[in-house]
Amino acid sequence: MYMVESKGGAIVCMFLAIIFLGTWPAIMNLLERRGRHPQHTYIDDSIASLLVATIIALTIGQIGKSKPDVPNFTTQIFQNNWPCVLFAMAAGIFQGLGNLTTQYAWAFVGLSVTEVITSSIAVVVGTTLNYFLDEQINRAAILFFGVGCFMVAVFLGAAVHFSNAADNEVKLSTVSNTCNEGGRAVEISGFQKVFPNKDGQKDLEQEAVHAQKAKFGSAEFLRQLENRRAIKVFGKRKLIGLGTAFFSGLCFSLYSPAFNIATNDHWQTMKEGIPHLVVYTAFFYFSVSCSMTTIILNIRFLYHPILNLPKSSLKAYLNDWSGRTLALLAGLLFGLGNGLQFMGGQAAGYAAADSVQALPLVSTFWGILLLGEYRRSSKKTYILLGSMLLMFSAATGLLMASSGQRN
Repeated sequence: MYMVESKGGAIVCMFLAIIFLGTWPAIMNLLERRGRHPQHTYIDDSIASLLVATIIALTIGQIGKSKPDVPNFTTQIFQNNWPCVLFAMAAGIFQGLGNLTTQYAWAFVGLSVTEVITSSIAVVVGTTLNYFLDEQINRAAILFFGVGCFMVAVFLGAAVHFSNAADNEVKLSTVSNTCNEGGRAVEISGFQKVFPNKDGQKDLEQEAVHAQKAKFGSAEFLRQLENRRAIKVFGKRKLIGLGTAFFSGLCFSLYSPAFNIATNDHWQTMKEGIPHLVVYTAFFYFSVSCSMTTIILNIRFLYHPILNLPKSSLKAYLNDWSGRTLALLAGLLFGLGNGLQFMGGQAAGYAAADSVQALPLVSTFWGILLLGEYRRSSKKTYILLGSMLLMFSAATGLLMASSGQRN
């Protein structure tokens, strides 16, 4: 079994995890904006991420001969290590619940702000717990100064959300609410929306009617996006999104400490002579639990949706191939990102590995470039957004600088 043992190797793992985990929510949010049912996307995503975890366990987790104190994946899977397995599965449940609620926060709060809030809360709570679980191998003065910066980033993120929401209200109030386009197709950042006309719904692209593209950030763009997206947000209270984001952050804050306990058995729950769970075994059980949580709950939401989403069914999901490739790609990135985070955490300490929560820096890049977030916003919003990202960047650097090395 291959183990990351050096501090440099751990930092490389965390850097790659940041890129993968930061791109994952952008793809998921993009599909929701295209109008794909969120439950369909999340089921695809969960299946792909579980496949990645299984492949990693059966390949990297099997490299070399098994040792009594560090067994390979297939050797350990049959050992009596259920106390730590349950902690790994609890970690998966926490992340599954966080993922499930985050999909709604993205729609209400926006990709960039949601990721900053959830990641910051995860660091403030989770990193503090990991620091003490890891026997304080990280440098406390640097670590907790970074945690303080994350707390500031949370408040700045909430301020950005309210400021941007106010900007959008001003944009929408300055134009006429009558936007009947006479039944023609309207393009939203490259995606088509078909409006009904007197003859019923038609795919007007086939009729060679050219779509008119709204500019990012304009009132027309916001209206078109609302018509196209799966989760409708107009008229909803702003606090719904923030409350959802905070709940997601609390769930995310607990999965890393639970995984830490699963791999290091801090509370000595296993019988004497039974080796600790290797990171690949814990990751496998974690992924099984996370995927099953999201699949079961999303199947229920197909038939009993929330927030006025349309009903769906397993048959409709199986027949929905539009966007499936992107959803599966998102799941692959999510699985790889989690695996790299845990591999780095085993070497450098899980408190420092929580620096992968810097993923909002990547998500914000995609949010602005791909989704058009914060285009044509006010100067106040731009200042708050820049301050939030600056504080978040400083906090992430401090978290990485606090890295220790496990003996």
